Amino acid sequence: MKTLFAQVTASISELQLNPTSILEAAEGQPIAILNHNQPEAYLIPAETYEWLMEKIDDLELAQIIKEREHEKKDAIEVSLDEL
Repeated sequence: MKTLFAQVTASISELQLNPTSILEAAEGQPIAILNHNQPEAYLIPAETYEWLMEKIDDLELAQIIKEREHEKKDAIEVSLDEL
C-alpha cells in the first residue's frame, strides 16, 4: 500500500455524497481521496494550494538565480540615479 500523506481519508463515493461534511471533518488538513483503498488524489484547502504555488515560484526563481550566478562577473554596477 502507498504511503498516505493525510490524516483524513474519504472514498470518491463519500466525496460525491457529502463533500461539505468531509471538508469540515478535515478542519483544513489535506484529505486523501481513495479509489479502491488506494490514494487517487489529495484535496487541500485553497489557502494551502496558493501557498504551495508561491513556494514553487520561489524555487524556480532561486534556480534561475543559481544558473545565472556565473554571469555576475560580467555585470556592470550602476546606481539607481544613473538609471
